[in-house]
Amino acid sequence: MTSLTGHSTRRRRLGATAAAFGLLATLLAAGPAAAVPDPGEPPAKSGKASEQDRTAAGTAARSGKTPAVDEIVHSRNISHLANLPKGDLKSFNTDLAFQGRYAFAGNYDGFTVYDISRPKSPRIVSQVLCPGSQNDISVSGDLLFLSTDSSRSDDSCSSTAQPATEKSSWEGIKVFDISDKRNPRYVSSVETACGSHTHTLMPERKNVYVYVSSYFPDETFPDCKPPHDGISIVKVPRRAPEKASVVDFPVLFPDGGNPGPPENPSAMVPTTGCHDLTVFPKLRLAAGACMGDGILMDVSDPAAPRVVDRVQDNENFAFWHSATFSENGRKVVFTDELGGGAGATCNAEVGDKRGANGIYHITGRGDQRELVFKSYFKIPRHQADTENCVAHNGSLIPVRGRDIMVQAWYQGGVSVWEFTDSTRPREIGYFERGPLADPEAIGGSWSAYYYNGHIYSNDIQKGFDVLKIRDRRTAGAERVRLGELNAQTQPDYR
Repeated sequence: MTSLTGHSTRRRRLGATAAAFGLLATLLAAGPAAAVPDPGEPPAKSGKASEQDRTAAGTAARSGKTPAVDEIVHSRNISHLANLPKGDLKSFNTDLAFQGRYAFAGNYDGFTVYDISRPKSPRIVSQVLCPGSQNDISVSGDLLFLSTDSSRSDDSCSSTAQPATEKSSWEGIKVFDISDKRNPRYVSSVETACGSHTHTLMPERKNVYVYVSSYFPDETFPDCKPPHDGISIVKVPRRAPEKASVVDFPVLFPDGGNPGPPENPSAMVPTTGCHDLTVFPKLRLAAGACMGDGILMDVSDPAAPRVVDRVQDNENFAFWHSATFSENGRKVVFTDELGGGAGATCNAEVGDKRGANGIYHITGRGDQRELVFKSYFKIPRHQADTENCVAHNGSLIPVRGRDIMVQAWYQGGVSVWEFTDSTRPREIGYFERGPLADPEAIGGSWSAYYYNGHIYSNDIQKGFDVLKIRDRRTAGAERVRLGELNAQTQPDYR
């Protein structure tokens, strides 16, 4: 799902500040946002990509130069169909989820519901102000889930920042009813240990199990003391979401997790929990990206996941961030969020093995399954030293017989790449903007996912982008249609 892990060591101070950025005094507990835009801020509007960015396609890449400030460039097989500015939610844009003709976009200030029935002209249906870092988002049926990973005065949407050292502070999962997309209704909340940095849905007919990932415990935090070597499992009854509750906290690392290489303790972040999990419900598998560890889990019993294998890469992985299965579930792509999303790590100095993806094959059966490393992949386009860039959130482009993924790289843009041959991955398309005008600003694509024929990207600063890829290698995906997509609950496309 999501992260600015570079800020997370101080997340209970900075996360709360970022969540409140741009908010005015009036906050709504539910319903469409009624916030007033900041003075001078243009109203949100949709529209096709400009002729300038279409004609710029590939120019910077062919010349080998960094694009100009805010210049849009892309490969010839990618079209930029639309951009929709953020509207009334002014803070960082985060993750995306999809259902029917709607996209749901997280923002540190709340979330936005978009109508994407006409991808060239998306429109805002509603916006809900509900501050909390980082408002990681997912949907299932009539329910929408938000992660709060910053200490708040209470669980309401009018809460204020409050130190995690205070026992009364709250952070965790919020649940909304989205049966009326124009008027989402806040129905319940569940406090979880160390909050909820991200969450992953394991949906069933009667209940939705929510795997909550969080980390960085501290002895001074009453509700987040070490050790914190597992995940919270929240059970949400579909017909009574107000009865949602924590049902377990399975310990995934009885030995305490990866402490980091003693000879170079600054090379990676030690394991104190998990950052993100991806489940493959059809195969009853889950892959966990847990700071210093990558894990494979059996989730045959959704309320009692079991670790069956665990891998580490102390040489090149600094922070195991997220995971994506191949279509047949025999491979896992893990991402390394070197620099926590705030660092400029897509340059020649860092190289092509750090801040990259690691491709692993799953071998064996049952509890004998193992993760076997094959290769790294990193975008081949070096970014400016002012651009935060690293491997981040993506999803499969479902093509039978091929392994193709679309992925966000912050200011590195959106990359489409193939790993059918796991030892020789390669980029086959891209879209990116040049550096932000403010060299100190954090920006770029937080999440980029393929959904029903188009690529949707949530840009931290620039808003909601719609892309189209036209390439013989991805053409087979055009026939695939889903009713719902949470990228961390991987569908069976077969």
